[in-house]
Amino acid sequence: MDALAAGLVLPGNASMYVMSALETSRELIRHSYYRYEFATVAVTHSLFALEHVLAGRLAVDEPLQTLLERAGDTGLIPVELAAELDRSQLLRDGLTQGAVTSAALGPARAIALVRAVFDAVSLLLRPPSAAEAAAVDMSRAQPEDRLARLWEEHRCALYPDSFRGVDIEGVELILLDADVAGLVRRELDGGLDNSGIAMLWACIADLDKVVPLINSEYCASYFARLRTLARLAAARHIPTAT
Repeated sequence: MDALAAGLVLPGNASMYVMSALETSRELIRHSYYRYEFATVAVTHSLFALEHVLAGRLAVDEPLQTLLERAGDTGLIPVELAAELDRSQLLRDGLTQGAVTSAALGPARAIALVRAVFDAVSLLLRPPSAAEAAAVDMSRAQPEDRLARLWEEHRCALYPDSFRGVDIEGVELILLDADVAGLVRRELDGGLDNSGIAMLWACIADLDKVVPLINSEYCASYFARLRTLARLAAARHIPTAT
C-alpha cells in the first residue's frame, strides 16, 4: 500500500489548502490497509481540492458537478479523465444521500479515482493557453450553445460494442443511450413537453446509477458525456432564480 500511495505526487505549485486536502487523501489511502473504509473517504476528501482548483480556474462559483461539466466542455480535462472524476462525484453524492456506505470501494479502485484527481489538479494548475481561456469565456457567456456542441460530439462517437445487450442494475445501456439521444434531439428541434421532461429526469436517475459502476474507460466516458447531455437539456426547463 505504501508503494501505491507513493505514486500520488503532490503538485508543487498548489495552494496550502489544496496540498493539505490531497495529502490527507493520500494518507487515507495508505491507512486503508488497516481500515477498509478509509479508501472511500480518501476519494471524497480529494474532491475538496478538485472543486477548489476548478472554481479558481473557471472563475465561477458553482457546484462540483457543474464545474466538471464546464471543464469537460472547454477541454480543460480530457474526456477519459472527466469520466473518472464524474464517478468520484457520483460516489460522493451517493454517500450524502445514504445510497452507499463508506465500504463502497476497495483500496485498488479508490487509488485509481484519487490518482485521477491528482492528475486533474496538476493539469488545471498549468498556466492556461489562449485557446483554453477563450473556450472558458465562451462556455460562460453562451451556455445555451453547449448542448448543441456536445450533441454533435456525441453523434460522432461510436457506441461501445462490448456493452451491446449489457444491463447494469437492471438498466439496459443501449436502450438508455437511445432514449437520451431521442430526447435531446427533440429538445434541440423544438423543445420537450412535460412528458418528455419527466422521461429525461428518469434517464438522468439511471445514468447517475450506472456511470460509477461501468468498468470500461471508453464506455464510462461515453455514458458520462451522455449524462452531461441529459443534464444540459434538463437544465433548460429549470426556472431561473430571481
